[in-house]
Amino acid sequence: MSKYNFDKAVNRENTNCIKWDFRTRCSQKATQDGLPLWVADMDFECAEPIVNSLRKRIEHKIFGYTSEDTKEYKDSVCSWYKRRFNLEVDGNNIFFSPGVVPAIITLVKILTEENDTVIIQQPVYTPFELKVKNNNRNVVSNSLKYDGVSYEIDFDDLEEKAKNPKAKIMLFCSPHNPVGRVWKTEELKKVIDICKKNNLWLISDEIHSDLIRKGNQHIPTLKVGCDYKDKIITCTAPSKTFNLAGMHLANIIINNEEIQKKLLFELKDKLDIGSPSPFAVVSAMAAYNECEDWLNELNQYIDDNMEFIDKYLKENLPKAKLVKPQGTYLAWVDFNEYGLSEIELEDIMFKKAKVLFNQGYNFGKEGKGFVRINAACPRSILKECMDRIKNAF
Repeated sequence: MSKYNFDKAVNRENTNCIKWDFRTRCSQKATQDGLPLWVADMDFECAEPIVNSLRKRIEHKIFGYTSEDTKEYKDSVCSWYKRRFNLEVDGNNIFFSPGVVPAIITLVKILTEENDTVIIQQPVYTPFELKVKNNNRNVVSNSLKYDGVSYEIDFDDLEEKAKNPKAKIMLFCSPHNPVGRVWKTEELKKVIDICKKNNLWLISDEIHSDLIRKGNQHIPTLKVGCDYKDKIITCTAPSKTFNLAGMHLANIIINNEEIQKKLLFELKDKLDIGSPSPFAVVSAMAAYNECEDWLNELNQYIDDNMEFIDKYLKENLPKAKLVKPQGTYLAWVDFNEYGLSEIELEDIMFKKAKVLFNQGYNFGKEGKGFVRINAACPRSILKECMDRIKNAF
């Protein structure tokens, strides 16, 4: 018997919600009446302990400057890593950022000079390429290999790209967004060995690490690369896991003391980004300390949503196929067998079906013919979405 009702549809309109109130930001072709399954937040209510922690904080009625730099907060994060991943994290090595992407780009600026090269693995989360290029660094893709069923790392290509003397960082996505791969220990070892051999920094975006599909297990990069820990930086947050994206709190794990100081200098002394909101701190602590059972049920519900998508496509749109995700709540669907151009596929989705997805080419040329569907929503919304696609085709 489920304790939580993930089937409950919550009206998010008129709450300044980017996903629902600003739908036209999805694409120039998007309309305000399109069904939005794009932005990577969930259409589920937060767990009750989180809501209760916020109520209690509001009752205090003072919302001044707040810090996460307390033993209580750091212990909540460290305990989570120990329970979920059997990884010992030193609380002194956890640093605040208002988000994973701002942290990544700040670290890129710290660890590289202009015109240095950052290695990414496309198709991948759009800011990896866009934000790095906007900061006058070069981007080279160690493109993932797709066999029509799943994705693998091209290690021979990675070896070659890592040899470039201008290459300074590998920007790693684990689990991978959008293709949903959860990397195995042997794959992580190979990536770390290549980085070590070529003296690359490894920045690992593990924001989806708690959202793992049945039968898979996330392994923190730091757990595998403990002998290279001074050059591995882990970026994570409670935002995806507990639907707290609007709280703007990320946890950046850095073991290198020199880089710790440089990050603090960039964020605090240059940008004056020094503290999260009081709501971010209490909600994150409640999430890490009290919401593990909610997450376990959430993962089961998302597993069922992915099965629903897979079955629906096979029965109604057999030329389209779900790349079965091992992690994340993002469904990566391959429409290439329909032989449509990017414009034709967009027109069907945005104009005819009126469903709002992230189009695959936004994740790199390797994503052409794919769409990314946010499956973290009640089944009724997901069914409406799939019915619209079927009718449009």
